[in-house]
Amino acid sequence: MTDISSLLVQPPPSWPEKYSGIPARLADIGNQTREKIYAGRSLPRVAPRKQGEELPVLPPDITRERFNEAVAELRKEIGEANVELNDKPLVDGWYMEHPNTHDAFHILEQDDTVSSATIYPGSTEEVQTTVRWANKYLIPIYPISMGRNLGYGGAAPRIRGAMVLDLGKRMNKVLKIDPDNCSCLVEPGVSYFALYEAVQATGYPLWIDTPDLGGGSVLGNAVDRGVGYTPYGDHFGCHCGMEVVLPTGEVVRTGMGALPGKDGEDNPCWQSFQYGYGPYNDGIFTQSNFGIVTKMGFWLMPATEHTSYLITFRDEDQYPQIMQTIRPLAINKVLGNVPQLRHVIQELAVTGKPKSHFYDGEGPIPREVIRKWAKDMPCGDCSWVFYGTVYGPDDFRKGQLDIIRREFGKIEGSRLMLPEKLPQDHYLHSRVSVCSGVPVLRELDWLNWLPNGAHLFFAPIAPTSGEDVKKLFELCRKRHEEYGIDLFPTLCVASRESHVIVNLVYDRSSPASKKAAYDCLRAMISDAAAGGYGEYRTHILFADQVANTYNWGGGALMKLNETLKDALDPNGILAPGRNGIWPERYRGKGYEIFPGDQRTSSLPPHINA
Repeated sequence: MTDISSLLVQPPPSWPEKYSGIPARLADIGNQTREKIYAGRSLPRVAPRKQGEELPVLPPDITRERFNEAVAELRKEIGEANVELNDKPLVDGWYMEHPNTHDAFHILEQDDTVSSATIYPGSTEEVQTTVRWANKYLIPIYPISMGRNLGYGGAAPRIRGAMVLDLGKRMNKVLKIDPDNCSCLVEPGVSYFALYEAVQATGYPLWIDTPDLGGGSVLGNAVDRGVGYTPYGDHFGCHCGMEVVLPTGEVVRTGMGALPGKDGEDNPCWQSFQYGYGPYNDGIFTQSNFGIVTKMGFWLMPATEHTSYLITFRDEDQYPQIMQTIRPLAINKVLGNVPQLRHVIQELAVTGKPKSHFYDGEGPIPREVIRKWAKDMPCGDCSWVFYGTVYGPDDFRKGQLDIIRREFGKIEGSRLMLPEKLPQDHYLHSRVSVCSGVPVLRELDWLNWLPNGAHLFFAPIAPTSGEDVKKLFELCRKRHEEYGIDLFPTLCVASRESHVIVNLVYDRSSPASKKAAYDCLRAMISDAAAGGYGEYRTHILFADQVANTYNWGGGALMKLNETLKDALDPNGILAPGRNGIWPERYRGKGYEIFPGDQRTSSLPPHINA
């Protein structure tokens, strides 16, 4: 076991001293979280690179002489310190001190999806310079905002040896907060922590919307179509206007931003109306590799009164009835926000205690063991826990809660609890914060479930119907039992669909644990597609498989995406392979990874050999 005392000499990075740091209000929690994560770690903090391998790893088809020439030129253009070679030992770190050199939650070898260098542009103009440079040298670049998309590949490039374009380090300003329009304009390096603190500093009665963890990029999460939990929980749906650098170096502004403002100012409607005039292009810059978003506008929610609650459900097989109850309430906006239905195993995991505290046997923790421990927790002996929040004046919230209590009360054994009836360390209090736009760190605690905890997400979309959710849940249960993995299902419920988020936790020090998670996820993607269900988001190494399931009309959608890619990025330099979209230069040359592929590296077999 690594001596954690040597790792914790310096406190975690703090905001605003570091753009990606933890605000003072969470400093103690950050220290405690890091200590718990390192206490369960047996991997060395610093991993040496492969013996005899010349560093940095090169992009495909680039000689070292050409690479060195290219690096020297870019350093001259944007500054020596702003191009950093990836030639040092690899450090996985943790959420608040993550790498931008590789996937911290590596599912294959740690140095599989490793970069050759990291580029730190300081402005849209320097992004343009970098893109034109990449076209000159045909070096693939992978833009990240902050690289905290952990569980989906983090900061890693899809092609080994590509360069990471880290937008967050030097482009991290909140450019505008408009209290009357209830909107803001941000750069890629603005985290939810930073935006929240910036709004609080103004004194304006405004809320942001945050996902479960507050350290990620506001812009990056929206571009990846992530979700939060207030009525503004659709992050891309609540964006308004983009500035985008195209793969050939030109800059465009979308929506009303395409109309010049008076005397060179921004158009005053840029953050007011999403569509502008003509075709709506914003969507093609989400979950794609068609451009680099350098500025993005968002709508902010006026502060309002709110009440959070949880409802427990007694029996494992009640979830179809629960979903049938949820559906009309969600469609009629009675639920108020984006609520969650979580399996009770997560009540154990969010305590931050390891699985071994609850069960020291082999295989998945048995259902009866979960219920035994839950019995002594505030939730009691139950199978499902529903977390929700209602918003508005007292009378309005009371009316909503009355309807919610009445409808869910029809499910035998259900119980509704309010925050004041639960101890302060219960997870509901964290949901109170998140559901009122206050970013937190609590969601990291379940990483302690296994030593060297890491995770992948299986994230299909289902209608909010009991029948559909049952099909997905049963296929997940079957595959988790087959591969010996604990099942952590959560449903994030919107009006007419549910994001079915299944968290596969694995020990990244164990090849067997990693392989089980890898194979289980591949199997579930195939199973879901066979039933007509597809993921809304996935890890970089599973993108080809997921994109290939969207194959109606003989793959018409991918043909369209490839046409756009080749037109916008003729040299194929921008994030090849991201979300399964490959430019002509790489397409069909062995980079794609599909089910049944037994390779142990993301590189094509002929290159890896």
